[in-house]
Amino acid sequence: MLVSFRLGGKLNEIYKPATVNKMLSALRGVLKQAYLLNQMSADDYQRAIMVKSVEGSTLPRGRELSSGEISALMQACENDKTSAGVRDAAIIAVMYVGGLRREEVTTLDISDYDHDTGKMIIRGKRQKERTAYLQNGAGRAIEDWLNIRGTIEGALFNPINKGGKVTTRRLTNQAIYNMLKKRAEEAGVSEFSPHDLRRTFVSDLLDAGADIAVISKMAGHANVQTTARYDRRPEEAKRKAAGLLHVPYKGKK
Repeated sequence: MLVSFRLGGKLNEIYKPATVNKMLSALRGVLKQAYLLNQMSADDYQRAIMVKSVEGSTLPRGRELSSGEISALMQACENDKTSAGVRDAAIIAVMYVGGLRREEVTTLDISDYDHDTGKMIIRGKRQKERTAYLQNGAGRAIEDWLNIRGTIEGALFNPINKGGKVTTRRLTNQAIYNMLKKRAEEAGVSEFSPHDLRRTFVSDLLDAGADIAVISKMAGHANVQTTARYDRRPEEAKRKAAGLLHVPYKGKK
């Protein structure tokens, strides 16, 4: 079992800590099933699962979008006078205000949205449900889309064919990605990933002073520590602190 104890360290030489710990968690699950199926002894099982998780942290990948970039994206959608423009504005609004992953957007049904309250039910990872509230511009965007889409049961967001007709199918994850890329190019916004809208949702709420425990629930995070990784306020404090230091370099004349 000496190999097992060295496993975490070996993996840590190749992968980031979070990835290593996911691998180790999966390994423990396999070992448990092997033990339950009498394919390994109790002693071997106990020694094997003693592989420790590795320590360390990494900065979240991606970036936050500025308020100007969000506005530019919405304007690009509004400039598109087709049904797709209205739909895409609603999707971007929902992703930003609700912190949705793109997979969560594709699973939304029209029945998940309450017209009277603006409440939306989101089904996240491991079938966990949470709620979001669409107000102000986000509420107007989704209502405009529903006026085009109609009230037929099924997916909330649908593909639109070349003739401008809304189909009954669901959008795919790739369709969401392609749409955001297209709108970013139209708006002159630097490249960003779908998850960056979720990152911006968390960061903007923290900047606005919302309680981190509430934000964690809104984001569907398993714990507050995950939410805290997206807090950009400490970085701003570091930037300001760095400005207090003076380097006496005058530059080239």
